[in-house]
Amino acid sequence: MITISEATEVDDALVQAFVVLIPQLSRSSPPPTAAILQAIVDSEASTLLIATNSDGAILGSMTLAMFRIPTGLRAWIEDVVVDEAARGQGVGRALNVEALKIAEAAGCRTVDLTSRPSREAANRLYQRIGFVERDTNIYRYTFGS
Repeated sequence: MITISEATEVDDALVQAFVVLIPQLSRSSPPPTAAILQAIVDSEASTLLIATNSDGAILGSMTLAMFRIPTGLRAWIEDVVVDEAARGQGVGRALNVEALKIAEAAGCRTVDLTSRPSREAANRLYQRIGFVERDTNIYRYTFGS
């Protein structure tokens, strides 16, 4: 059984889970420190969702960012990661469905996310849930390059 909950406190288990999860998401980003995780948990703009099994082991996580702009309340799903050992068990689906419920309840009209084309299973999952690929350009500015 998979349980999705909002991380409301930072403990050693949460920090250690990110030590395992972040390298599976990004080779270039270090795992967040306890202080960084605390800032995310404390932020009004972000909701850190955690997927656990019946033993309480952390199987995956995602961040739902919601922010108000002149055209409405916007939501983005970021940094979705499921431990390799738990993939294919519905963890990613459960995280996304919970994020969508939270965003809808908050009054968001849409939820956006990006996913690299190489993440084929994740892209199939997003489409099955109902996300639609947008015809848009995404630009990135990198500081210090």
